[in-house]
Amino acid sequence: MFKALQLSQQAQTFGAAVVQLDEASLPPGDVQARVEYSTLNFKDGLAICNKSPVVRLWPMVAGIDGAGVVLSSTHPDWQVGDRFIHNGWGLGETRWGLLAERASLQGQWLVRLPASMSTRQAMAIGTAGYTAMLCVMALQDGGVHAGEVLVTGATGGVGSMAVALLSSLGYTVVAATGKADEQTYLKGLGAAEVIERASLAAPGKPLQKERWAGVVDAVGSHTLANACAQTRYGGVVAACGLAQSADFPATVMPFILRGVRLQGIDSVMAPLARREEAWQRLARDLDPAKLEAMTCEIGLEQAIEHAQLLMQGKVRGRIVVKI
Repeated sequence: MFKALQLSQQAQTFGAAVVQLDEASLPPGDVQARVEYSTLNFKDGLAICNKSPVVRLWPMVAGIDGAGVVLSSTHPDWQVGDRFIHNGWGLGETRWGLLAERASLQGQWLVRLPASMSTRQAMAIGTAGYTAMLCVMALQDGGVHAGEVLVTGATGGVGSMAVALLSSLGYTVVAATGKADEQTYLKGLGAAEVIERASLAAPGKPLQKERWAGVVDAVGSHTLANACAQTRYGGVVAACGLAQSADFPATVMPFILRGVRLQGIDSVMAPLARREEAWQRLARDLDPAKLEAMTCEIGLEQAIEHAQLLMQGKVRGRIVVKI
Protein backbone atom coordinates (compact mmCIF):
# COMPACT_ATOMS: atom_id res chain seq x y z
CA MET A 1 0.00 0.00 0.00
CA PHE A 2 1.10 3.58 -0.60
CA LYS A 3 -0.20 7.08 0.08
CA ALA A 4 -1.43 9.24 -2.79
CA LEU A 5 -3.46 12.38 -3.42
CA GLN A 6 -6.39 10.95 -5.38
CA LEU A 7 -9.01 12.89 -7.35
CA SER A 8 -12.43 11.35 -8.01
CA GLN A 9 -15.58 12.26 -9.91
CA GLN A 10 -18.84 10.37 -9.31
CA ALA A 11 -22.32 11.54 -10.27
CA GLN A 12 -20.99 15.10 -10.79
CA THR A 13 -19.49 15.08 -7.29
CA PHE A 14 -15.79 15.89 -7.19
CA GLY A 15 -13.46 14.73 -4.43
CA ALA A 16 -9.81 15.23 -3.52
CA ALA A 17 -8.20 13.31 -0.64
CA VAL A 18 -4.96 11.69 0.49
CA VAL A 19 -5.73 7.95 0.56
CA GLN A 20 -4.06 4.53 0.75
CA LEU A 21 -3.84 2.70 -2.58
CA ASP A 22 -2.69 -0.80 -3.52
CA GLU A 23 0.50 -0.98 -5.60
CA ALA A 24 -1.27 -3.56 -7.77
CA SER A 25 -3.51 -0.74 -9.02
CA LEU A 26 -0.62 1.23 -10.56
CA PRO A 27 -0.72 1.52 -14.36
CA PRO A 28 1.72 -0.51 -16.50
CA GLY A 29 5.22 0.92 -16.86
CA ASP A 30 8.80 -0.19 -17.45
CA VAL A 31 10.13 1.79 -14.45
CA GLN A 32 8.78 1.39 -10.92
CA ALA A 33 9.79 4.23 -8.64
CA ARG A 34 9.73 5.66 -5.16
CA VAL A 35 8.82 9.34 -5.26
CA GLU A 36 10.83 11.44 -2.80
CA TYR A 37 9.53 14.91 -3.70
CA SER A 38 6.80 16.39 -5.85
CA THR A 39 5.51 19.94 -6.25
CA LEU A 40 2.43 22.06 -6.95
CA ASN A 41 2.22 23.77 -10.32
CA PHE A 42 -0.62 25.89 -11.71
CA LYS A 43 -1.97 22.87 -13.60
CA ASP A 44 -1.91 20.81 -10.38
CA GLY A 45 -3.91 23.55 -8.66
CA LEU A 46 -6.50 23.54 -11.45
CA ALA A 47 -6.86 19.75 -11.18
CA ILE A 48 -6.91 19.47 -7.38
CA CYS A 49 -9.43 22.32 -7.03
CA ASN A 50 -11.49 21.16 -10.04
CA LYS A 51 -11.14 24.58 -11.69
CA SER A 52 -10.57 23.30 -15.21
CA PRO A 53 -11.05 19.98 -17.07
CA VAL A 54 -7.42 18.94 -16.61
CA VAL A 55 -8.21 15.37 -15.57
CA ARG A 56 -9.33 13.08 -18.41
CA LEU A 57 -9.54 9.76 -16.57
CA TRP A 58 -11.07 8.97 -13.16
CA PRO A 59 -10.02 8.26 -10.51
CA MET A 60 -6.72 10.11 -10.93
CA VAL A 61 -3.63 10.48 -8.79
CA ALA A 62 -2.58 14.13 -9.04
CA GLY A 63 0.89 15.49 -9.71
CA ILE A 64 2.55 16.30 -13.02
CA ASP A 65 6.05 16.43 -11.48
CA GLY A 66 8.16 14.13 -9.36
CA ALA A 67 11.71 13.19 -8.47
CA GLY A 68 12.90 10.04 -6.80
CA VAL A 69 14.69 6.74 -7.13
CA VAL A 70 14.19 3.72 -9.41
CA LEU A 71 13.04 0.58 -7.54
CA SER A 72 12.92 -1.75 -10.56
CA SER A 73 13.29 -1.34 -14.31
CA THR A 74 13.03 -3.22 -17.57
CA HIS A 75 14.08 -0.11 -19.52
CA PRO A 76 17.69 -0.31 -20.78
CA ASP A 77 18.55 3.26 -19.71
CA TRP A 78 17.43 2.90 -16.08
CA GLN A 79 18.82 0.76 -13.29
CA VAL A 80 17.80 0.18 -9.68
CA GLY A 81 19.01 3.11 -7.56
CA ASP A 82 19.11 5.66 -10.40
CA ARG A 83 17.65 9.07 -9.50
CA PHE A 84 15.28 10.72 -11.95
CA ILE A 85 13.18 13.81 -12.71
CA HIS A 86 9.77 13.58 -14.34
CA ASN A 87 7.81 16.49 -15.88
CA GLY A 88 4.56 16.34 -17.83
CA TRP A 89 3.81 13.57 -20.37
CA GLY A 90 0.17 13.50 -19.30
CA LEU A 91 0.70 12.46 -15.68
CA GLY A 92 -2.03 13.85 -13.46
CA GLU A 93 -4.21 14.15 -16.58
CA THR A 94 -4.49 10.83 -18.41
CA ARG A 95 -2.17 8.73 -16.26
CA TRP A 96 -1.62 8.50 -12.50
CA GLY A 97 0.70 11.21 -11.27
CA LEU A 98 3.42 11.80 -8.73
CA LEU A 99 1.80 13.27 -5.63
CA ALA A 100 2.21 9.74 -4.31
CA GLU A 101 4.75 7.49 -2.62
CA ARG A 102 4.94 5.13 -5.61
CA ALA A 103 4.73 5.57 -9.36
CA SER A 104 4.81 3.40 -12.47
CA LEU A 105 6.49 5.29 -15.32
CA GLN A 106 7.93 4.98 -18.82
CA GLY A 107 11.72 5.20 -18.94
CA GLN A 108 11.61 7.27 -22.12
CA TRP A 109 9.90 10.06 -20.16
CA LEU A 110 12.54 10.40 -17.46
CA VAL A 111 15.47 12.79 -17.17
CA ARG A 112 18.51 11.78 -15.13
CA LEU A 113 18.96 13.93 -12.03
CA PRO A 114 22.04 16.16 -12.51
CA ALA A 115 24.86 15.13 -10.18
CA SER A 116 24.96 18.53 -8.45
CA MET A 117 21.21 18.57 -7.72
CA SER A 118 19.12 16.88 -5.02
CA THR A 119 15.63 15.53 -5.64
CA ARG A 120 14.31 18.29 -3.35
CA GLN A 121 16.01 20.98 -5.44
CA ALA A 122 14.69 19.37 -8.62
CA MET A 123 11.13 19.67 -7.36
CA ALA A 124 11.67 23.16 -5.98
CA ILE A 125 12.44 23.90 -9.63
CA GLY A 126 9.73 21.62 -11.05
CA THR A 127 7.85 22.24 -14.26
CA ALA A 128 7.75 25.95 -13.40
CA GLY A 129 11.53 26.29 -13.42
CA TYR A 130 11.96 23.88 -16.31
CA THR A 131 9.45 25.98 -18.29
CA ALA A 132 11.25 29.19 -17.32
CA MET A 133 14.50 27.72 -18.62
CA LEU A 134 12.81 26.73 -21.89
CA CYS A 135 11.73 30.40 -22.16
CA VAL A 136 15.29 31.60 -21.54
CA MET A 137 16.59 29.19 -24.16
CA ALA A 138 13.98 30.48 -26.65
CA LEU A 139 15.12 34.07 -26.06
CA GLN A 140 18.75 33.11 -26.60
CA ASP A 141 17.96 30.97 -29.65
CA GLY A 142 16.24 34.07 -31.07
CA GLY A 143 19.32 36.22 -30.54
CA VAL A 144 18.35 37.99 -27.30
CA HIS A 145 21.52 37.93 -25.23
CA ALA A 146 21.31 41.26 -23.38
CA GLY A 147 19.00 44.17 -22.60
CA GLU A 148 15.77 44.67 -20.70
CA VAL A 149 13.58 41.57 -20.39
CA LEU A 150 10.02 41.78 -19.07
CA VAL A 151 8.74 38.96 -16.86
CA THR A 152 4.98 38.91 -16.26
CA GLY A 153 3.29 37.09 -13.40
CA ALA A 154 6.62 37.56 -11.67
CA THR A 155 5.75 36.27 -8.19
CA GLY A 156 4.37 32.99 -9.58
CA GLY A 157 6.43 29.85 -10.01
CA VAL A 158 7.48 30.43 -13.63
CA GLY A 159 7.90 34.16 -13.08
CA SER A 160 10.05 33.82 -9.97
CA MET A 161 12.26 31.26 -11.67
CA ALA A 162 12.57 33.41 -14.82
CA VAL A 163 13.59 36.46 -12.77
CA ALA A 164 16.28 34.47 -10.96
CA LEU A 165 17.62 32.81 -14.12
CA LEU A 166 17.64 35.91 -16.33
CA SER A 167 19.32 38.09 -13.70
CA SER A 168 21.99 35.43 -13.13
CA LEU A 169 22.69 35.47 -16.87
CA GLY A 170 23.20 39.25 -16.93
CA TYR A 171 19.89 40.50 -18.30
CA THR A 172 18.20 43.59 -16.87
CA VAL A 173 14.98 42.10 -15.55
CA VAL A 174 11.77 44.09 -15.15
CA ALA A 175 9.18 42.18 -13.12
CA ALA A 176 5.44 42.84 -13.48
CA THR A 177 3.22 41.93 -10.53
CA GLY A 178 -0.04 42.91 -8.89
CA LYS A 179 1.46 42.36 -5.44
CA ALA A 180 2.91 45.70 -4.39
CA ASP A 181 4.30 44.25 -1.17
CA GLU A 182 6.54 41.77 -3.03
CA GLN A 183 9.11 44.26 -4.35
CA THR A 184 11.72 43.16 -1.82
CA TYR A 185 11.19 39.52 -2.75
CA LEU A 186 11.51 40.17 -6.50
CA LYS A 187 14.54 42.41 -6.17
CA GLY A 188 16.13 39.75 -3.98
CA LEU A 189 15.74 37.34 -6.91
CA GLY A 190 17.47 39.84 -9.19
CA ALA A 191 14.79 42.15 -10.63
CA ALA A 192 16.21 45.59 -11.47
CA GLU A 193 12.72 47.13 -11.52
CA VAL A 194 9.23 46.10 -10.45
CA ILE A 195 6.19 47.48 -12.30
CA GLU A 196 2.46 47.23 -11.62
CA ARG A 197 0.71 44.56 -13.69
CA ALA A 198 -2.24 46.92 -14.24
CA SER A 199 -0.05 48.90 -16.67
CA LEU A 200 -0.15 45.87 -18.99
CA ALA A 201 -3.46 44.18 -18.19
CA ALA A 202 -5.90 46.55 -19.98
CA PRO A 203 -6.43 46.96 -23.75
CA GLY A 204 -3.62 48.97 -25.38
CA LYS A 205 -2.51 50.29 -28.75
CA PRO A 206 -1.39 47.80 -31.41
CA LEU A 207 2.10 49.38 -31.44
CA GLN A 208 3.59 51.09 -28.41
CA LYS A 209 6.95 52.57 -27.45
CA GLU A 210 9.69 49.99 -27.94
CA ARG A 211 11.29 48.83 -24.69
CA TRP A 212 11.78 45.09 -24.23
CA ALA A 213 14.57 43.08 -25.84
CA GLY A 214 12.62 40.00 -24.78
CA VAL A 215 9.62 38.91 -22.74
CA VAL A 216 8.73 35.87 -20.63
CA ASP A 217 4.94 35.85 -20.33
CA ALA A 218 2.96 33.48 -18.12
CA VAL A 219 -0.23 35.53 -18.23
CA GLY A 220 -1.68 35.79 -21.75
CA SER A 221 -4.59 38.03 -22.82
CA HIS A 222 -4.06 41.83 -22.91
CA THR A 223 -0.83 41.48 -20.95
CA LEU A 224 0.74 39.38 -23.70
CA ALA A 225 -0.69 41.68 -26.41
CA ASN A 226 0.78 44.79 -24.75
CA ALA A 227 4.10 43.04 -24.16
CA CYS A 228 4.32 42.25 -27.88
CA ALA A 229 3.38 45.85 -28.74
CA GLN A 230 6.24 47.13 -26.55
CA THR A 231 8.92 44.69 -27.75
CA ARG A 232 11.86 46.15 -29.64
CA TYR A 233 12.64 45.43 -33.27
CA GLY A 234 13.70 41.79 -33.67
CA GLY A 235 12.84 40.91 -30.08
CA VAL A 236 11.47 37.60 -28.83
CA VAL A 237 8.38 37.00 -26.68
CA ALA A 238 8.19 33.58 -25.00
CA ALA A 239 4.56 32.72 -24.14
CA CYS A 240 4.06 29.93 -21.64
CA GLY A 241 0.90 30.59 -19.60
CA LEU A 242 -2.62 31.92 -19.29
CA ALA A 243 -2.97 33.20 -15.72
CA GLN A 244 -4.99 36.20 -16.95
CA SER A 245 -6.80 34.44 -19.78
CA ALA A 246 -6.26 32.18 -22.79
CA ASP A 247 -7.34 34.86 -25.27
CA PHE A 248 -4.87 36.95 -27.26
CA PRO A 249 -6.50 40.26 -28.31
CA ALA A 250 -3.65 41.53 -30.50
CA THR A 251 -2.86 42.59 -34.06
CA VAL A 252 -0.15 41.44 -36.46
CA MET A 253 1.54 44.87 -36.28
CA PRO A 254 4.47 43.98 -33.96
CA PHE A 255 5.26 40.92 -36.04
CA ILE A 256 5.17 42.46 -39.54
CA LEU A 257 6.48 45.96 -38.73
CA ARG A 258 9.08 45.19 -36.05
CA GLY A 259 9.94 41.57 -36.77
CA VAL A 260 8.93 40.52 -33.27
CA ARG A 261 8.94 36.75 -32.76
CA LEU A 262 6.23 35.15 -30.61
CA GLN A 263 7.54 31.78 -29.43
CA GLY A 264 5.18 29.32 -27.80
CA ILE A 265 6.69 27.26 -24.99
CA ASP A 266 5.42 23.72 -24.38
CA SER A 267 6.87 21.84 -21.43
CA VAL A 268 4.55 18.81 -21.45
CA MET A 269 5.62 17.08 -24.66
CA ALA A 270 9.04 18.67 -25.25
CA PRO A 271 11.52 16.14 -26.72
CA LEU A 272 13.98 14.45 -24.38
CA ALA A 273 17.06 16.22 -25.78
CA ARG A 274 15.52 19.63 -25.10
CA ARG A 275 14.53 18.54 -21.59
CA GLU A 276 18.01 17.27 -20.81
CA GLU A 277 19.55 20.51 -22.06
CA ALA A 278 17.17 22.56 -19.91
CA TRP A 279 17.93 20.57 -16.75
CA GLN A 280 21.68 20.74 -17.30
CA ARG A 281 21.35 24.50 -17.77
CA LEU A 282 19.30 24.74 -14.56
CA ALA A 283 22.00 22.86 -12.65
CA ARG A 284 24.60 25.28 -13.99
CA ASP A 285 22.84 28.66 -14.17
CA LEU A 286 20.43 28.75 -11.22
CA ASP A 287 21.70 30.17 -7.93
CA PRO A 288 20.78 27.61 -5.21
CA ALA A 289 20.37 30.41 -2.66
CA LYS A 290 17.80 32.16 -4.85
CA LEU A 291 16.00 28.85 -5.36
CA GLU A 292 15.78 28.31 -1.61
CA ALA A 293 14.56 31.89 -1.08
CA MET A 294 11.51 31.24 -3.29
CA THR A 295 10.71 27.75 -1.94
CA CYS A 296 8.18 26.63 0.66
CA GLU A 297 8.18 22.94 1.73
CA ILE A 298 5.01 21.12 2.75
CA GLY A 299 3.91 17.52 3.35
CA LEU A 300 1.56 15.53 1.14
CA GLU A 301 -1.29 16.03 3.62
CA GLN A 302 -1.03 19.81 3.12
CA ALA A 303 -1.12 19.71 -0.67
CA ILE A 304 -4.89 20.20 -1.07
CA GLU A 305 -4.90 23.28 1.20
CA HIS A 306 -1.94 24.81 -0.63
CA ALA A 307 -3.47 24.06 -4.04
CA GLN A 308 -6.46 26.14 -2.94
CA LEU A 309 -4.16 28.98 -1.86
CA LEU A 310 -2.38 28.74 -5.22
CA MET A 311 -5.68 29.17 -7.06
CA GLN A 312 -6.51 32.17 -4.86
CA GLY A 313 -3.27 33.89 -5.83
CA LYS A 314 -1.92 33.65 -2.29
CA VAL A 315 1.23 31.73 -3.12
CA ARG A 316 4.52 33.17 -4.29
CA GLY A 317 7.44 31.24 -5.70
CA ARG A 318 7.57 27.48 -5.46
CA ILE A 319 5.94 24.83 -3.28
CA VAL A 320 7.88 21.58 -2.87
CA VAL A 321 5.96 18.59 -1.51
CA LYS A 322 7.93 16.12 0.59
CA ILE A 323 6.53 12.67 -0.08
